[in-house]
Amino acid sequence: MKKKVSLMLAASLLALPLYSGSANENEPAHSAAPEAEDGPAADSTGQADSKEEVVYGTLNSDGSLNELYVVNMLQVTEPGLLIDYGDYESVKNLTDLTDIELTDDAVQIEASEEGMFYYQGNMQEAELPWDIEMSYLLDGEAVTPDELAGENGHLELSINTTANENKDLSFYENYTLQISLTADTDLISIIEAEDANIANAGKKRQITYTVMPETDADFTLTADVEDFEMEGIDINAIPLSMAIEDPDTEEMTEDMRSLSDAIEEINEGVFDLLSGVTELKDGVQSLNDGSGNYYSGIREIRDSSSELVEGSKDIQSALWQMHAEVGGSSGDMDLGELSELPDGLSQMAAGLEEAGDGLIELHGSFSEAFGSLDGAMQGIPGYDISEEDIEQLYASGANQETIDQLVETYTAAQTAKGTYDQVRDAFTAAEGALLETGNSINDMSGQLYGISSDLSASMENMDGLDGLAELEDGLGQLAGNYGEFHEGLTDYTDGVSELANSYSEIDGGIDELADGSADLESGVSELSEGTAELAEETSDLPEQFQQEIDDRLDEFDRSDFDPVSFVSADNSNVESVQFILTTEAIEIEEQETAASEEEEESPGFWEGLMNLFF
Repeated sequence: MKKKVSLMLAASLLALPLYSGSANENEPAHSAAPEAEDGPAADSTGQADSKEEVVYGTLNSDGSLNELYVVNMLQVTEPGLLIDYGDYESVKNLTDLTDIELTDDAVQIEASEEGMFYYQGNMQEAELPWDIEMSYLLDGEAVTPDELAGENGHLELSINTTANENKDLSFYENYTLQISLTADTDLISIIEAEDANIANAGKKRQITYTVMPETDADFTLTADVEDFEMEGIDINAIPLSMAIEDPDTEEMTEDMRSLSDAIEEINEGVFDLLSGVTELKDGVQSLNDGSGNYYSGIREIRDSSSELVEGSKDIQSALWQMHAEVGGSSGDMDLGELSELPDGLSQMAAGLEEAGDGLIELHGSFSEAFGSLDGAMQGIPGYDISEEDIEQLYASGANQETIDQLVETYTAAQTAKGTYDQVRDAFTAAEGALLETGNSINDMSGQLYGISSDLSASMENMDGLDGLAELEDGLGQLAGNYGEFHEGLTDYTDGVSELANSYSEIDGGIDELADGSADLESGVSELSEGTAELAEETSDLPEQFQQEIDDRLDEFDRSDFDPVSFVSADNSNVESVQFILTTEAIEIEEQETAASEEEEESPGFWEGLMNLFF
């Protein structure tokens, strides 16, 4: 009789429905229509105003996806039949004991009351919006996570994230990834974790990396490890949300406007400098041409000086010889040679006059060019800019190429000015020497003309012996005067020779100065082009600055982002989607105990229940 009662009790227990808090994951559950006639119809349509999705995933230690499921939260405003969508392999009710039905990608839910309804969907053929890769090197050798457990050495962990082009890119473009590792300081000594935030929590350290939207990540952590174990790496992804107010840039833009105006003033100053340097170059070039002509002329005079002195010496000897012959003659002498002497003296005087006039004309050109050069050189400021000043200019953030040109121009200008200051006295002396030499030559030319004229007059007025006596006296006086002229001519040619020899260095300096001024003009011209371009580019600098700030703020502004469903494009009213991922822990395997084996062999619930009655 007792056995019969036990059998009936067991049968009655088996007949009762068993509520375990979850739907059958292997077969889709059908929601039953309520039996009460006054209850809501089974197919009455409910309404959910919003939906949230939390995507949970487990990753392998190399970053590859292992398992993915989604907890869906529907805000029910009207009870009844709700349809949600997702590419699920199975679903589970997390709110009550009501079955939910999965047909293809449609999830049918019978919501019995208002409020939040939760259910879980297990994904099939799942992919994340990011490709995540993790690799490990131990003492420089690649190892798998399984091989790494319990090892000692120098560890290098690399974490790489990129966009998964097969998924909706809106997650990659709008979501921030936070990658967190927990290191036990007894096992892991952090050597370097660039770009990470590190926080201490007792004996552990929390290492956190942040990946901004539309950004690929490539992080490397290096550490010395001992008996290595590590908890799973957590990866969370949420939409970027940063409350950034527009900064007050009024004062800064005013400074930018001042900078823009200053650059324009620099540009105008450089343009004026270019005009001055061009005038300088033209003046120096004119001076160089005049100096070259002067040097050529003075060398010609120097080269012909010996011939000129010898000719003058011959004339002096001839005059004394004729004076002697006239004094010793008896009136029957041949005066033919004597008659040719005035013409020779006149020709010599004409040559000297031409040379003197040429030097005086050259003096005028030289003086004009020298005046232009001197004015231009004196116009170059003699600022003493130190190396420290130049370094500060480089550190100011101004265009480096423009600063290079400014420094080169300053150096060239100061070099030209210094060279000019060294030879300025020589220019002044050369200017005076040209005029003095030209006048001296013209004076000698005038003396020769006078001697020639006196000699001609004496010969024309000669009458017999009385005339010869007068001629003798005239020749004696002429020879004496010519002696003074000859001494002056000799001194002049010696001076010309010395001047020609010393002027070679001056002319070479002027030539170098001309080349330097041409290079200076070329450099300042390039500088002017650079400052003009810089002035044009910075004319709207405040506007550019404000636009750059706006663009940077826009990069972090996701206020216009409308969340989309991760599980199905058919879902609407999606309020938020977030991802919570974790990798497998790297642990040292423990030996199975006898207790665990006994635990595995312990009877199940139904077997234990049946043992109570049989």
